[in-house]
Amino acid sequence: MPPGQPPAVDYSLEKDIPENLTVIKTKIWEPYSVYKKFIGQKQDEKVKAGFLTEKRKPSLAENFSIWIRGNFFIPDARKFWIKPSVKFLTNYLRENPVDAMATTGPPHSMHMIGLGVKKNLGIPWLADFRDPWTNIDFYDQLKLSRYADKQHRKLEQQVLQAADKLITVSWNWAMDFEKLGAKNIEVITNGFDLEDFKFESNNKITTENVFDICHIGSMNKDRNPVKLWETISEICKKNIRFANQLRLTFIGQTDVSVKEALSKNGLLKYAVFETYKPHDEVLKIAGRASVLLLALNDTPNVEGVIPGKLFEYLALQKPILCIGSTTGDSAKIIKETNSGITADFSDKQKMFREIMQLFSSDMKEQAKRVQTRQKIFMNYSRKELTSVIAKILNQISSVN
Repeated sequence: MPPGQPPAVDYSLEKDIPENLTVIKTKIWEPYSVYKKFIGQKQDEKVKAGFLTEKRKPSLAENFSIWIRGNFFIPDARKFWIKPSVKFLTNYLRENPVDAMATTGPPHSMHMIGLGVKKNLGIPWLADFRDPWTNIDFYDQLKLSRYADKQHRKLEQQVLQAADKLITVSWNWAMDFEKLGAKNIEVITNGFDLEDFKFESNNKITTENVFDICHIGSMNKDRNPVKLWETISEICKKNIRFANQLRLTFIGQTDVSVKEALSKNGLLKYAVFETYKPHDEVLKIAGRASVLLLALNDTPNVEGVIPGKLFEYLALQKPILCIGSTTGDSAKIIKETNSGITADFSDKQKMFREIMQLFSSDMKEQAKRVQTRQKIFMNYSRKELTSVIAKILNQISSVN
C-alpha cells in the first residue's frame, strides 16, 4: 500500500490490524506535493475531502486544479499507482498465489489495479464500491470535458464487467450500478466494531443541564442542514430553558458555509468545534451527547447515501436526528432499528416537533427502547458483515 494523502490519519486504528497479516509496501509517486505548491498550501497540511473548504471562496488556482484533476487524472489522483502496482503485484502473486482478491474504492484506481491483475493472472476478483463512480454526488463538480467523461465511464464499465462479484454499501446504489449494466452485485453496508464501544456509560448523558446535539465527521456544503439551524434558532427564541441548555458539537472538519449559517441564525455562540481527535476519543465525546446529528448530502443520489457514522451512532445507542430523504436507505435503517427520526431537508415543522420531543423525553425510557432494538442493529456489526464477505470470497474462488 503506497503512502497516500488522506484528509486525516489516525494511528490509533493500527491496533486493529491482526498480527499474522502480511502487509506489502512499495514506493509510489503521487502528485499532491505539486498540487499543494500550486494552490499555495503548506506541505504538511492535509488535502480536504469532498470539496470541503474552510475559506469563503476557493481561489482561482483551486478551481483550475479541480479542472486539471477531473480531466487529466483519470480515474483519480492515484492513477500513478496503477501500472507499477499491477507489475509489482503480478510478480508477487506468481510467487505467492492466493485464492481470491478484493479491491475497495474510491479511489477507483484501486479497481484499475485489480483489473490489471485480473487480466494478467485471472485471480477471482471482488470489487467493493464504498461510493459510486460516475454517480458520485460531486461528479458534476469535476468540470469534465466530454472526452474525460467518456473515459471515466469506459473505465467504470471495464471494472463492472470484469469483476467476478461487485458489492456496494446501499440498496439504491446497487440499483444504480445495475442500471449501468452491472451484474452479480450485492449490498453489504458499512458497520461498527463492537470492541470500540466498551467504554463506560454510553447510555447516559454525563454532562448535566446540557442538551448536546453532536455531529461527528466532516460536514461540507452539501451536508449543511440550513433549515435545521433556522429551526433550532426559532426554538431558542421561544424556549429559554432550551436556549440555556443547548450545545452544538462538531467533531471534524466543518465547511465555512456551516459556520456562516450558524452565525446568521445566532447559533455560533452555542457551537463547539473540536479539531481532529483519535477515533476512540471521538466516540467517547459522542457517547456523552444527547442527540447524534446525521446530516445527509442534499444531492441527487441522496437516496443511497448511508454515511459510515450512522452505524457508529447505532452502537452509541443515542437518539439519531437525521436530516435528509425520508425514503432513502439511511431512513430505512433508522426506522428498522427504531433508533431515531428522519426529517426531510426542508420539513421545519417536523424538525421542531421532534427536537422538542427529544429535549423533553425521559432518558430511562430511551435506554429501554435501546434494549428492544439491540438484536436488530447487531446485524450491522463488522463481525457479521465480514462473515458475509468471507462467504462471497469462498464462492467466487470455488467457481473459478
